[in-house]
Amino acid sequence: MKTQIIDGKNIAKRIKDEVLDEILKFKNKFKIIPKIASITVGENSATKIYLNTQLRICNDLGIDIEIFNFKENISQKEIEKKILDLNNDKKINAIILNLPLPQHLNKRKIQNLISPKKDVEGITSENLGKLFYTSEELLVAPCTALSIIECLKETKVNLKSKEVVIVGHSEIVGKPVLLMLLSSLLSSPTVTVCHIATNNLSFHTKRADVLIVAVGKPKLITENMVKRGVIIIDVGINYVNVKNCNDKKIIDQKAKNPKLRLVGDVDFENVSKKASFITPVPGGVGPVTNSILMKNLVNLLKLQYGLSLNGYKIF
Repeated sequence: MKTQIIDGKNIAKRIKDEVLDEILKFKNKFKIIPKIASITVGENSATKIYLNTQLRICNDLGIDIEIFNFKENISQKEIEKKILDLNNDKKINAIILNLPLPQHLNKRKIQNLISPKKDVEGITSENLGKLFYTSEELLVAPCTALSIIECLKETKVNLKSKEVVIVGHSEIVGKPVLLMLLSSLLSSPTVTVCHIATNNLSFHTKRADVLIVAVGKPKLITENMVKRGVIIIDVGINYVNVKNCNDKKIIDQKAKNPKLRLVGDVDFENVSKKASFITPVPGGVGPVTNSILMKNLVNLLKLQYGLSLNGYKIF
């Protein structure tokens, strides 16, 4: 059996091309440039990387983006006022609230102040709640969760009656993916969700026809934890030290810091030998997530301007 790599870059390019076509049509029709407001609080290295990605993809698609960076000691009242102002600003079509936020801020309350019609990340209670109703047209949803679905669709494997195991039950990955997988009344797989309190994790992962892992722990899933022919979707983002043949850290001579490389939650080198399909890290779910963010934006633009639209088709 030859393992097939699910190439997230190719999937992302296809979605990005579709989005670019929609954006051009929108600009020609309404003579305006779509605009995103991206909010950050304090300094965080991961947030900076995500901001650079936002800036790059917006530049590629001809979308305006304005960064609102607040000091770490901003009050709850101040940031809430900013969200409400952006909701009422007709020039702003979408709002991104970059996480993490300082502990003194109520993240959930701030997220829920974002207008559902400008919630490009699909994280408000109203938009998340629509995942429960299969009859509701899904216009926006958490980007990483949707990117997992896109990667699964790329395999063209019929998931009906398959055993799917999700490791990780976060609000933006595990939980929404669970609801998406159960959205078909007739063709849904059987889904098991595991998390930090799950005993004997390998008992569950060994049963999986499809294994989705989103924890943030390198080499959590090893070769002896999966069966042959499994489909692996690795959502993990971990930076680990690059080491030499003597197992010593390699130092970046310019930065004078240990070199790091990006890996997922799965021991790719060994697990891939047993998988039928697998997403690499980097180059798998990540690029698709960024393109889905822009697809969400297109749906919001159509909603705001009363255009006909088709929601996401999960399966």
